Amino acid sequence: MGFLDVLDARLGDGLENLLCSHHGRRLRRLGWGEVLDGDGAGWFTPRRPVQHGNSIEVLIDGASAFPVIAEAIEKAQKYVHIANWHASPDFKLTREPGAPQLRELLSSAAERVPVRVLLWAGPPIPFFEPTRKRAAAAQKAFLECGAVRCELDARERTLHCHHEKIVIVDDVAFVGGLDMTAVEGDRHDSPKHPPRDLGWHDHIARIEGPAVAEVAAHFAARWLEIAGETLPAPEVPPEAGSSSVQVVRTIPEKTYDFAPHGDFSLLDSYLRALRSAESLVYLENQFLWSPEITEVLLEKLRRPPSPDFRMVLVLPKKPSNGADTTRGQLGRLLDADDGNRRLIAATLVSHGDDPGPVYVHAKLSIVDDNWLSVGSANLNEHSLFNDTELNVVTDDPDVVRRTRLKLWSEHLGLSVDEVSGPAHVVVDEQWRPALTGSSRVTELPGVSRRAGRLQGPLRGLLVDG
Repeated sequence: MGFLDVLDARLGDGLENLLCSHHGRRLRRLGWGEVLDGDGAGWFTPRRPVQHGNSIEVLIDGASAFPVIAEAIEKAQKYVHIANWHASPDFKLTREPGAPQLRELLSSAAERVPVRVLLWAGPPIPFFEPTRKRAAAAQKAFLECGAVRCELDARERTLHCHHEKIVIVDDVAFVGGLDMTAVEGDRHDSPKHPPRDLGWHDHIARIEGPAVAEVAAHFAARWLEIAGETLPAPEVPPEAGSSSVQVVRTIPEKTYDFAPHGDFSLLDSYLRALRSAESLVYLENQFLWSPEITEVLLEKLRRPPSPDFRMVLVLPKKPSNGADTTRGQLGRLLDADDGNRRLIAATLVSHGDDPGPVYVHAKLSIVDDNWLSVGSANLNEHSLFNDTELNVVTDDPDVVRRTRLKLWSEHLGLSVDEVSGPAHVVVDEQWRPALTGSSRVTELPGVSRRAGRLQGPLRGLLVDG
């Protein structure tokens, strides 16, 4: 390692320590200090209720997920509630001939049931999408639909946003990473990922059962503060399956009266699960530059909890921002692996004669086939400390394993049976050779250990409160 590498490592470590210390002080002041100060582990955070008797299914990619949401809205009998980073009135949830635009779909539903839409108002200064002008235009278009209610939430922290992607229709909730918009990319990709300008890999969880009331209550709390309307207490749906589900959140302090000291249960959930990992950590995420998260991953690689421990990271080749910060943390992880071949870092390419990159916008994590988290949260400081976010978590091993096998089958181009062996064997014998061949996954390029290493903690210090 040369002098510049050593200097970069020292500066990077110093900045990350400064950022982590700042977050520790902030959370201690708010009564959340044990999240970072402690060493709690387990599949659920004690900070949020766990609901039993649910059904949860992960819908993979927009072409699979959006038609299910459209069907639910078309059949709504009680209400339709949507909270998105942004939703475009002219967006079509399916690409079938004659498919209605979102505003038409919601307008039709509003003839039968209350329809409420809550969108982020956009940044005060138009540095990034959706601008306030775009958000206001969307609100106007939705309101022109008649009975549809649409409100804009401008209570964001400086340089942050309301990032949730939730839909509640009657006794069904959808929680994931896909917004109903074409802003900044094509959300209608499919698991086959055919070549297109920008393929978009993501997920939405479909939930039935008592956990739906938790998602509905969260929407109602935000709606009350922004729209001034008190919604009826959500009815708790009957049991619909055997899965335990927990709804976890990021809500910065002083954003809403219902959470004056914030809610950092999403961060707590991640740290507990990753600390518990014994055999497998599988992460699909748009960003990976939170030092709080990577420190746990580094410890797992330096001191593997078992001989069969493996870590697979699926990240975008070129994130919309934060590319170098992700690569910098990846460089640290590769150094920690130190040639032991426990770590794989991959990105996706489209399937076809002219393969191109697939944008990994996902926010899904799996630990040991015993824990799954899916929702809107990226693994960066924005999502874990400063944006509003919502994820759902389950410890149902059948759901977790089924989801992993489905994803690995999609990414490796193999049947579910071919990827159903022990995880470490599939990683060594299927994932690793696929990275260097002509396949649907490829090794993540551009590992940086210099200036990029510094951008993550520096950005965190500049924009964090």
